[in-house]
Amino acid sequence: MNEITIDMPAMFSVEEASAFRDTVKTYISSGQTSFVLDFKNCTFIDSTGLGVIVSLYKKCAENGGTIRLRSLHPNVYKIFELTRLTNVFEII
Repeated sequence: MNEITIDMPAMFSVEEASAFRDTVKTYISSGQTSFVLDFKNCTFIDSTGLGVIVSLYKKCAENGGTIRLRSLHPNVYKIFELTRLTNVFEII
């Protein structure tokens, strides 16, 4: 499985979500369906950011792919935990 690693922005909110969505959709349209989202620099995520990631997860899963999360900051991990998305995503 070829995975593409994407570095997440420091603040993943509504302002960054559109550009991120477009980037990943470009990869998906070219046949790529497996991603590692690297959160090493990301200390904040809002509901829009979560929504974009969940939407892309569904798209990848429909095509046999995956989205894995790496290096979640404790603040970001807490959001994933509160929304129970830790049960959906593989966190590495």
